[in-house]
Amino acid sequence: MEITKIKYGKNELILETGKLAKQANGAVVVHYGGTVVLVTACMSAEIKEGIDFFPLIVEYQEKTYAAGRIPGGFFKREGRPSENEILSARLIDRPIRPLFPSGMLNEVQIMAIVLSSDGENDPDILAVIGASTALCLSDIPFSSVVAACRVGCLDGKFILNPTYAELEKSKIDLVIAATKSGIVMLEGKCNEVSEEDFISAIEFGWKSLQDIFNMQEEFICKNAKPKKQVNYKKVNTDLQKQIYELAQMRLKDIFLLGKKEEREEAIGLLSKELEEKLVPMGFDTLEIKAALVEVERRFVRSFILQEKKRLDGRSFNEIRPIVCEVGVLPRTHGSSLFTRGQTQSLCVTTLGTGEDEQLIEALEGERYKSFMLHYSFPPFSVGETAPVRGPGRREIGHGALAEKALSCVMPSKEEFPYTVRVVSEILESNGSSSMATVCAASLSLMDAGVPIRDAVGGIALGLIKEEEEAILLTDINGLEDHFGDMDLKVAGSKDGIIAVQLDLKINGISIDLLKSALNQAREARFIVLEKMLKTIAKPRPEIAEFAPHIEILKIDSDKIGDLIGPSGKNIKKIINATGVTVDIQDDGRVLVGSTDATASQNAIAMIKELTEDIEIGRVYTGKIKRIMPFGAICQIGTGKEGLIHISELADHFVKDVEREVRIGDEVKVKVIGVDQLGRINLSRKQVKQDKEKNTTCSKDELTK
Repeated sequence: MEITKIKYGKNELILETGKLAKQANGAVVVHYGGTVVLVTACMSAEIKEGIDFFPLIVEYQEKTYAAGRIPGGFFKREGRPSENEILSARLIDRPIRPLFPSGMLNEVQIMAIVLSSDGENDPDILAVIGASTALCLSDIPFSSVVAACRVGCLDGKFILNPTYAELEKSKIDLVIAATKSGIVMLEGKCNEVSEEDFISAIEFGWKSLQDIFNMQEEFICKNAKPKKQVNYKKVNTDLQKQIYELAQMRLKDIFLLGKKEEREEAIGLLSKELEEKLVPMGFDTLEIKAALVEVERRFVRSFILQEKKRLDGRSFNEIRPIVCEVGVLPRTHGSSLFTRGQTQSLCVTTLGTGEDEQLIEALEGERYKSFMLHYSFPPFSVGETAPVRGPGRREIGHGALAEKALSCVMPSKEEFPYTVRVVSEILESNGSSSMATVCAASLSLMDAGVPIRDAVGGIALGLIKEEEEAILLTDINGLEDHFGDMDLKVAGSKDGIIAVQLDLKINGISIDLLKSALNQAREARFIVLEKMLKTIAKPRPEIAEFAPHIEILKIDSDKIGDLIGPSGKNIKKIINATGVTVDIQDDGRVLVGSTDATASQNAIAMIKELTEDIEIGRVYTGKIKRIMPFGAICQIGTGKEGLIHISELADHFVKDVEREVRIGDEVKVKVIGVDQLGRINLSRKQVKQDKEKNTTCSKDELTK
């Protein structure tokens, strides 16, 4: 067993190998504080027949035993991956994927299992470092070590690897992954920070990563296995040359076509023509298609680099035409349609009550979530057919990014006590549907009357980089994304950056280039926001007619038990009688939700009757509980009981109490006194007298 350690932020980072999972191609255990992650790397011995892409599989698992808990649910074991596990798996995948050798076809699987959690340190950073180390220790071909860190910001000072508690107060939550060549992945959530502050956070993180590079390299040098010789996908340069000569003029015409579907149809026809010419010459159909894709890639990149313009005629910083609409659906609580070029997102906002909050069970503990954004990518959005099952990892990732971008501007529960769900239906896709989702969701929330602090817009930038030349492209389309080197998504308000996601297909970019990209993204974001605000400038003053309206009343927290009642008897009675939802907060706030205003008012009256102090002179509806010779015991309001003396039962002489009332009768009674011992005296007689008096007064007034 080999161990190395280094001081990394508040704790020691420890790498250990040679003890666990020894049959894996590579395995490492990463310790940080009381959090421990096992990461393994395995590679298939053979290449699956017919495969023409690199099959990398990354799995991240959080075992509840790591936090000393038993899973909830019937089966008492971990089931399908949670959203957090899927996002963490993507966090590992994104920085390592571009670092495998080009043309690799062997299946590679990375598994990260959280063995121990201290409830303070997030295991995801350890999993990224562990994946890099396990791959480099293994005999699997892999080109470079990857280091990762999380950067927070408290009281104007940057923090390395902040704890969960610190992140709650932090202005920045930024994950940085890098090789020695530069930044390779970013995943960030901010509280409207400037581009300058964001770059400073990256520089702070980059500086801390240097020690991790050195630590890994020394550890790998001592313990690594020799790399295996594997068969890579063959690149037939002769075939590519022939295709280029046959197709270059056609490709120029094809790529200048305005619509994506027209280009795809033309490429399909070109592919068939090439097959008819080249198959008789001994070339395989799959080989021809693969070579054509490579020729397309070279053509697109060289056109941009040499012609200094884009295939669709736009300048490098130009955004495609934008159309915004709100209120597009009649019965929803809020809706919008955001179209940018051939990318279109339909967003729908639904408002719910506290009962609709999502319970999140995580290693760091349970929490409730009152804002959710879900992203859906149906196959028709790209003109294809495919089975429609549950959301894929990409859909979950894009939804999580858009949710981050909007969570910063959402109102507090005290200000807006609703559960809010936004669904983005991608109806067309040709580049950056996640940023279209951010824009559409912002419009939809405002249409629903959700008092968001500011509108949020998003934009995606690409990169074409050859040697020392680098061209940044604003608002990339599908071709530029597919054949380019970078996908940088930046979302924010007019006051600053809120969410950032960076993925590369190369082994890193410099901070200076990233600085230029963020400034270019800022200019584009302002243009997008201007278009959005012309459609709807601020949230609507009232929520939709069909949304549940929540009324808030405050009761003494000591009266919560009275409201709930034994085994929930009182609260169940209110809900069953009125059909409302009732959410009781620990501080005594009671939230009553219903689409029916009358039902809400009835429920509020019942709640007040149960929780307000007994008021002398007030009339209550009570229930007769017991009969005695001298009167009847009646339950009122908070469940307290009072005496209706026989002399107060009626406005005539009462000889027998049971002739006037029986057990279970509901009666109107007036509180006529509360003695020093808290005993309540009630009168049925005075209620009748007051009623008669009011009737007489009304008649006299009419006579006058």
